Amino acid sequence: MTTVGDPAGAPAVAPGHTDLLRTPLYDAHVALGARMVEFAGYAMPVQYASILDEHRTVRGAVGLFDLSHMGELHVGGPEALAFTRYAVISDPGTLEPGQAQYSMLCTEQGGVIDDLIVYRADDGYLLVCNAGNRDAAVAQLGALLERGDFDARLDDRSDRTALIAPQGPRAAELLATLTDLDLATLGNYRSARATVAGVECLVARTGYTGEDGFELFCDARHARRLWDALLAAGTAYGLKPCGLGARDTLRLEAGMPLYGNELGRDGNPYEANLGRVVKLDKGEFVGRAALQQVQQAGPRRKLVGLVMRDNAIPRHGYPVRVDGRDSGEVTSGTLSPTLGQKIAMAYLPAEQAELGAEVEVIVRERPFRAEQVKLPFYRRPRPT
Repeated sequence: MTTVGDPAGAPAVAPGHTDLLRTPLYDAHVALGARMVEFAGYAMPVQYASILDEHRTVRGAVGLFDLSHMGELHVGGPEALAFTRYAVISDPGTLEPGQAQYSMLCTEQGGVIDDLIVYRADDGYLLVCNAGNRDAAVAQLGALLERGDFDARLDDRSDRTALIAPQGPRAAELLATLTDLDLATLGNYRSARATVAGVECLVARTGYTGEDGFELFCDARHARRLWDALLAAGTAYGLKPCGLGARDTLRLEAGMPLYGNELGRDGNPYEANLGRVVKLDKGEFVGRAALQQVQQAGPRRKLVGLVMRDNAIPRHGYPVRVDGRDSGEVTSGTLSPTLGQKIAMAYLPAEQAELGAEVEVIVRERPFRAEQVKLPFYRRPRPT
């Protein structure tokens, strides 16, 4: 998800607004009474009733998200694998059929153009990118292909694809009533083709909430039928539709980075504690030399978790002080509905990133104490 700041604070979009793009489910959101906001050029639901209630629904039952604004870019052709390995920082060559991995597109200087999920498809590779970075991702991949080094093709399928995500501990129970796919055999970051409520889908066990869940890719023309079927069947499992507001608080509790906040062209994966994603030993790829230099020298700053010890809510952009000096700033912050604590992620100089160390967050020109803690703030309970 791509945003800067708090999506819940975005101005509402009046019904019938014509200047923004709409997902295939726009009318469904309006009918459900969603508060629509501008997001990455789209009119998107930020909440239906209560962000707090929607957040807790995902943690305790199952929430339903419309993610059809995301980008779906397909790489095909005889050298699809070689090209994708060169374009991203992970190694798609390790993927089994149907498997997925978290990755990034980087500049030659190691800056992050976008973070994305790479799926190994039957006919190539599917790269799912952020809505706000779709044009940048297409431009980057297109420019690489124009060099003529790879016999590969790029197909932007975003406008033809809908993405609907049931997320939460009861998501598998719900989905099992609508598909013949054996979900028990579908592991995390795995996908398979299946019919869901009569709609042909790519069913992926992925998500951005910190809970078990699925992302269902389907033809945009059939999105409303799939959405309505999930809503109807989900009543028995406590399902509620959820908006961008809950998605943001959920991902923050799970310590997941957000492009424009924790990630950007001015940073690199190592600073964001994502060095594990960079596969320097796979051979040449875009940004390899710069990233290898960072890996060898160490990042100049580090992303840290903060829990407030004083009574204040940290927000994006708030300064962070160490020993009375401005040292960094909050990238994302909120009152955690699950933990009941005020939490944040922030960048600090690497030498000041230390678990248990105290810092100050400046809120309305006043300092408030916070403690550095290990990320993520929340991990979902594992089956016993």
